Amino acid sequence: MPPVPPTIPAALERAARLWPDDEAVVDGDVRLTFAQLAAAADEVARALVASGVEAGDKVSVWAPNGYRWMIAALGIYRAGGVLAPINSRFKAGEAADILRAIHAKVLFTVTDFLETDYAAAILAEPDLPDLRDVVVLDGPTSPGTAAWGDFAARAASVPAAATAARVAALTSDSLSDIIFTSGTTGKPKGAMLAHGPSTRLYTAWAQVIGLGHGDRYLLVYPFFHTAGLKAGLLATVLVGTTLIPYPVFDVPAVMRLVSDEKITMLPGPPAVYQTILNSDLSGYDLSTWRLAVTGAAPVPVELVRRLRAEVGLATVVTGYGLTETTGTVTMCRHTDDPELVSRTSGRALDGVEVLVVDDAGDEVARGEPGEIVVRGFNIMRGYLDNPEATAETIDADGWLRTGDIGIMDEDGNIAITDRKKDMFIVGGFNAYPAEIEGMLAEHPAIAQVAVVGVPDARLGEVGMAYVIPRAGQPAPTPAEIIAWARDRMANYKAPRYVEVVDSLPLNATGKVVRYELRARAAATYAPR
Repeated sequence: MPPVPPTIPAALERAARLWPDDEAVVDGDVRLTFAQLAAAADEVARALVASGVEAGDKVSVWAPNGYRWMIAALGIYRAGGVLAPINSRFKAGEAADILRAIHAKVLFTVTDFLETDYAAAILAEPDLPDLRDVVVLDGPTSPGTAAWGDFAARAASVPAAATAARVAALTSDSLSDIIFTSGTTGKPKGAMLAHGPSTRLYTAWAQVIGLGHGDRYLLVYPFFHTAGLKAGLLATVLVGTTLIPYPVFDVPAVMRLVSDEKITMLPGPPAVYQTILNSDLSGYDLSTWRLAVTGAAPVPVELVRRLRAEVGLATVVTGYGLTETTGTVTMCRHTDDPELVSRTSGRALDGVEVLVVDDAGDEVARGEPGEIVVRGFNIMRGYLDNPEATAETIDADGWLRTGDIGIMDEDGNIAITDRKKDMFIVGGFNAYPAEIEGMLAEHPAIAQVAVVGVPDARLGEVGMAYVIPRAGQPAPTPAEIIAWARDRMANYKAPRYVEVVDSLPLNATGKVVRYELRARAAATYAPR
């Protein structure tokens, strides 16, 4: 097996050398080969050097998925800079908080996404003394911004040798990214990730899922998240896969792309696949789609079964990871038995250790639930300028507490049962929403479901289920669902309340925003 490139720029140089004329990215009418992608990234790198960006400086991208997002990111790495992507759903004040925290020199953004001028909004924010340039990736420019073409023209003043020297100075230990956590449990924290762990992890990731040269990969995960940036952009550069980024998930548009672009790989969180399965797929040629990779939330067994049976996928692979672990901890292998994929998120990748422990930090027996802890080369350097949070998350022996509840089998495969914070206690019994959701997903008229705990005067908390009906089926009544659940699961697990809804609140990475549902449920169902 060839050696793993030590840095992300080295990976791109290798791709341009091995597959110069193969398509690297397809975005609408734009088609770039790996040689063209590498040249465009170097142009951005030289323009950044001309703009005063030094090695180690932080540069942000705040925009939806697109080919220029990719070029900007790869150019930042090549200039020796550190990429700090910003959630495209953030408001200007939230984005400005991150720009201040990292002392960003340059921001790449857009002026016409979701009816918002991101550039104008950020320029209206006070106290950004380090921000020298706001570069518009796409859309009309506004006062105080630089058009993409004008920015790129700065590259002419910097020789190629300058960026080659920046790349040569990077090592596998050099900081590559600061990726901010979603902030659903508090203020976002910046996880500091490095080049070498990134290239090593996603070389292994691609191998275990069966992704390789010649595959065509449709990406709906946003680039600001490790699932899009690492398992998307980086993985495809490492193995020579064509990447088709898409900005906003929409079933008809995505299915049309699968047909038109002969897509072989379409990863997504469970909610994306559940939405696809609940849509009319007639008229689309999905015959090339062979590989699905899911994770980011507990995966119902029924979802894996339906993807195989109704879409005809040959390979459905599950995995598990966090931003703080460079995005991945465990993966099923593409050669694993379908039943194993249905019930676990696989086992640790080489060089990564995983344990399941109790509250005291002692390992629990195999088959018993506990908190998942992780140690290995993929663990972040720490949280930016937050040693207290780092110490709370990573102990003196290097074990990172994930906050996730899981069960490990005798072969080391992990089944993620829930987030520790999402568990609720019904009359002294621990209730795990993901387990209950997986059981409710077997109901023939339920397409998607989210369960949260709500206060109860007698039992402390009880379950509340938000249900999206399956298309083409009569919508079930709450009473019918409750009765059905009580026949099939322990009494404390069965939801006491059910609400039939058209949609669930999702964040930009496709995860259900549970705190919104908890607040809504608590306001609706007061203790009694």
